[in-house]
Amino acid sequence: MSATILLIAFSLTVALTFLIAFIVSTRRGQYDDMHTPSIRMLFDDETPNNPS
Repeated sequence: MSATILLIAFSLTVALTFLIAFIVSTRRGQYDDMHTPSIRMLFDDETPNNPS
């Protein structure tokens, strides 16, 4: 019985840690722009036209 209580307490601690990490990253704007990174690789980088 004590092992069950220990495992429940440990899992709640881990879940609370991940919830706090998610809330902090959301407030800092980690997930604001989800569209631009996915299409960034479709556009070519502009190279300068220097005759060498």
